[in-house]
Amino acid sequence: MEGGYNVAVVGATGAVGNMMVEVLQERNFPVNNLKLLASERSAGSTMLFHGKVHKVDLLTPESFEGIDVALFSAGGSVSKEFAPIAADRGAVVVDNSSAFRMEPEVPLVVPEVNPHQIAGFRNRGIIANPNCPTIQMGVALKPIYDAAGIERIVVSTYQAVSGTGKRAIQELQDQSISIFNFKPVKTEVYPHQIAFNCLPHIDVFLENGYTREEMKMVNETRKILEDPSIRVTATTVRVPVFYGHSESVNVETKKKLSAQEVKELLAEAPGVVVVDDPEKNLYPLAINAAGKDETFVGRIREDESIERGINLWIVADNIRKGAATNAVQIAELLIRDYF
Repeated sequence: MEGGYNVAVVGATGAVGNMMVEVLQERNFPVNNLKLLASERSAGSTMLFHGKVHKVDLLTPESFEGIDVALFSAGGSVSKEFAPIAADRGAVVVDNSSAFRMEPEVPLVVPEVNPHQIAGFRNRGIIANPNCPTIQMGVALKPIYDAAGIERIVVSTYQAVSGTGKRAIQELQDQSISIFNFKPVKTEVYPHQIAFNCLPHIDVFLENGYTREEMKMVNETRKILEDPSIRVTATTVRVPVFYGHSESVNVETKKKLSAQEVKELLAEAPGVVVVDDPEKNLYPLAINAAGKDETFVGRIREDESIERGINLWIVADNIRKGAATNAVQIAELLIRDYF
């Protein structure tokens, strides 16, 4: 399309929505007109895009007239209501919520893992962005899956508060200041103090004892890797880190791979940076991944307790690769291959 594409960002004033606008600018996405949309609380505010001030408009069904691509990051209830409306008006929706991820006719896409699935947007006009910890794990595991197959994954996550949103970032900051000043700690976003603490509780608990976040990782991983036979178990933990999710991942492969073979596979993999030199204390850190789009992998070693096991430490910026950048990458492939 001459001059670019008409793009809407829904939930533009949130942590991920803000980053979507930033990433569109950084990656020089061919934007003709940018429409920023939010709730009544944020409508009327302004944001900069390529040096030009853009007003944030109130989200309505009419917002999507003439829109080619709509990036949604405003929560599941908003997506359920407005994503089908946007699609009906001719936009292709890339949705960051969990509203459509497990619907069979909606593709769930990580561009480095299953870009061919983007073609499924034709079903309903919607492409789902996976959950942030699932995205980074998928990027790291895809080369291993292709080389040796995967029988089982055991993952424990250490997830930053930015995954919950702006209020959680503020809560960690406020609690830390209170503790340093010997003042009472206020807890509003999380059920317990998050500063200097770890909470083995992300999202709600389900009847099976797992949280919804843990089951997202189980189900989304199978869908992204297109293999329902993979056995996955997850424990997701919120930690007092602002940006960057970390994961300890144990993989049981179908074919034996040495640690060196895994390092070589990952060194060649798209979107992956291997940081693995224990003698120099080099391994992925959340503070180093923050602000980056790559997925960082280290502590690569064979699991000596089973015959075909590999341990990995995987870190990525949850707001960028775990959400905004992944969505923009999907949009890039969409306009390159399908528009």
